[in-house]
Amino acid sequence: MAQAWIHKPKTDLLFIIGPTWLSLLLVLLFHRQFTELQEQYNTLFWLVLIVFIDVAHVYATLFKTYFNRAYRRENRKLLLGLPLFCFVLGLTLMAFGQLVFWSFLAYVAVFHFVRQQYGFFKIYARFESKPMPIIDTLTIYAATIYPMLYWFLSPARNFNWFLEDEFFTSNQPLLRSILGYAYLAILLLYHTKVVRNFIQTKSFNWPKNLLLWSTALSWYFGIVHFNNDLIFTLLNVVSHGIPYMALVYVRTQSSTQARQTRYTKYVAIFIAVLLCLGLAEELLWEGLVWQEHLTFPIQIHNSWQFLWVPLLSVPQFTHYLLDGFIWKSAPK
Repeated sequence: MAQAWIHKPKTDLLFIIGPTWLSLLLVLLFHRQFTELQEQYNTLFWLVLIVFIDVAHVYATLFKTYFNRAYRRENRKLLLGLPLFCFVLGLTLMAFGQLVFWSFLAYVAVFHFVRQQYGFFKIYARFESKPMPIIDTLTIYAATIYPMLYWFLSPARNFNWFLEDEFFTSNQPLLRSILGYAYLAILLLYHTKVVRNFIQTKSFNWPKNLLLWSTALSWYFGIVHFNNDLIFTLLNVVSHGIPYMALVYVRTQSSTQARQTRYTKYVAIFIAVLLCLGLAEELLWEGLVWQEHLTFPIQIHNSWQFLWVPLLSVPQFTHYLLDGFIWKSAPK
């Protein structure tokens, strides 16, 4: 069978599938040093992982929507109304307290992260039989949902998505064990199907399975196996942010020769825009809300956080929701 690469094998392996495998390799080699590394280079890790990947990747959505003339013309009401909806909803949630706001956003973020892996998996399965077999769907969802359920059913972990106590958790060791066996059974059924299909057809979908394995391993090691904030952040952010930016970039590029001659220049502009916007947003977060990594001469009174928090969350919140509209069909 033809391999269902999104762009080219080299591009996909370097920027969509490869970042997760590289992160896994670093974790497996240096996991004992990660706590010490975080203490020594906390600001650097914050700048690279949070600002230049996690926050910056949110703005990649602009290139598929607000910066795209055709999409902007066809979806004007959506693009104008969705940020306003996010802001009003954020204000409403903040009226019940910051914990309510961040808990809601955390659950939405988890859903978004889970759906992204399903989306990539489905794209890589597009040359296979349609519709996608139930066991395939169960497997990619299990690879992400089981670690999250383990988190919800465990004692307090040494990491969080946004804020402490953002998720409802309850220590349930028996239920964790049952879910673990169910997870293993799903993986076994899927790989039995893959082996049987290979024996019958001599075909093997490399990008699809490499993505599945990297997803299962990164979510398992990041949440279940290791209980380390930096490991969780590295595996969570890199495996989500970099592939998303790469996908947006390759899907907004024309295959014409004229565009190919400007390829390098466009990459530089694309990256520069994302980094600048990500840095600008995070500087506002630091100055107006967190004040953790940078010190500002002007202190903002906490009473204004009811406004700053939902306002600064609009790009991220809009990204979560808008992403559900712009990937309706797999690339051909």
